[in-house]
Amino acid sequence: MSLLRKNFTQVWDQLRAKKPQLAQFLESVRIQNLRGITDLPVSFSYPVTVIAGPNGCGKSTVLFACACAYDVPGARDYSPAVLFPNLKAPEQPAVSDHLGNPEFEYFFADRGAKLGMTWRRLKSWSKSFMGRKAGKQPQRELYLRTLANLTSPSEVRSILQIGNQAFGQTDLDADLIAFAHRVLPFKYRGLKLLTLKGKDLLFADRVDAATAYSEFHMSAGERALLRISKDISRLRDALILIDEIEAGLHPYTQQQVMLELQRLALRNNLQIIVTSHSPVVLESVPPEGRVFLERTADNVVVQPPYRDIFQRAFYGRPQDRLSVLCEDSVAEALILGVLDRINPLLNLTPDDITVGRDTGKNQFAQHVDALGKFNLLDEFVLVLDGDARAVLPDITQAASRYNRVISPLFLPGDAPPEDWVYRALERSTAEYAQALGVPNLALLLANLRQQFDNATDKLTNIMKARYATLAESLQRSQEEVARQVGQIESERGELKIFADELSQAVSDWRSRTGS
Repeated sequence: MSLLRKNFTQVWDQLRAKKPQLAQFLESVRIQNLRGITDLPVSFSYPVTVIAGPNGCGKSTVLFACACAYDVPGARDYSPAVLFPNLKAPEQPAVSDHLGNPEFEYFFADRGAKLGMTWRRLKSWSKSFMGRKAGKQPQRELYLRTLANLTSPSEVRSILQIGNQAFGQTDLDADLIAFAHRVLPFKYRGLKLLTLKGKDLLFADRVDAATAYSEFHMSAGERALLRISKDISRLRDALILIDEIEAGLHPYTQQQVMLELQRLALRNNLQIIVTSHSPVVLESVPPEGRVFLERTADNVVVQPPYRDIFQRAFYGRPQDRLSVLCEDSVAEALILGVLDRINPLLNLTPDDITVGRDTGKNQFAQHVDALGKFNLLDEFVLVLDGDARAVLPDITQAASRYNRVISPLFLPGDAPPEDWVYRALERSTAEYAQALGVPNLALLLANLRQQFDNATDKLTNIMKARYATLAESLQRSQEEVARQVGQIESERGELKIFADELSQAVSDWRSRTGS
């Protein structure tokens, strides 16, 4: 494991432990009847959340709805009337906004209490507190940055006037730029903030630059990071909202930004919600910190957290790899064992094929639908367990919506792969006793079969528990045993048939893509 990955794993565990101790936490927002959203509930369970999805799916809408959750101290008005303005043109109603009756519903953890609140628009926006007498909107510091805030040149003319008048100067303290120092590839001798009539301008003195310069001469990424660093480094117990966090940033810098944001959330008790299209940003938070939005014909829905195999497909996976999707880790190991044998025959390296898993058989039709929308079905081979043939009509129907015919592969047998591997060991006990270095393998298999034959649980659970006990007795992981069986059995019998089918699927993919 790389040092960076260790750092992420450490901060993830720390933030998970810290979350119950946070004085304030926005637990969920529900959006109804707005911008093509009929009913969209979004829950937050990790202190740093990444909202992802295709353009137009409502990421910024969710972010702005979150900004309306709190009564923010100071002059800024974070209310639906401000963040969701309604164009009215009585003389030309055809170009007026017709919002209907949108509604936002929130649930909060607030200093030990569980609170709820609703914004609803009838003639105008109004708040209600779900029956709480004398209810009040909870107060909280809030920071909202959109892509326009970070990179837009629209204010250039007015800001340039700062240089022609008596402006204020403030040297920014070191701790305010420490965040940027940790992620940018250069260092600053100092940073000034020039201010005039509510406008401000950053002025940087960089160690490796011949002259100091204003933010007009900064890259989009440098300006964004310095601005964010200046604005949030001293906030405590706040809600931080940033639209398209990756804008203008190199992938490595994106990783560093997400690591430092999570460290800052840990130190300062922050809740951070960002939107992104970047796979690097997505993989920088744990699965419970990822929210995937998808627009349907009449709504926006939250998809279950896609595994890495889908993230790479939807958000920039290299196009010269084939992806194999299966159900669980034992199925994955069995497939990897088969690939260990056929890859050299097909002149492929292990990096040419990605195997992903942890998805139930009933989700495959949903995955086909998602892949079809992104025109990615040609890049996937679906492999289901032998007992999953009943879902084939659903998969076929999902593919037909995109005028495609899908032929998933099935692992051998009519039961979970754990049972098939166990039976393969029983069929060739002497061979596997030598391969695994377990002389008493036959006795162990017989004893476990007798022991579990008397169990009263669901049959598939019995099969999986028996196999798990076997692997534990062999002092190997379930995946290690399955992969070794896959390597050996792929040269004979049922698994050779599967290996031939997988080889043909790989050859078909190479023909389509020229890989």
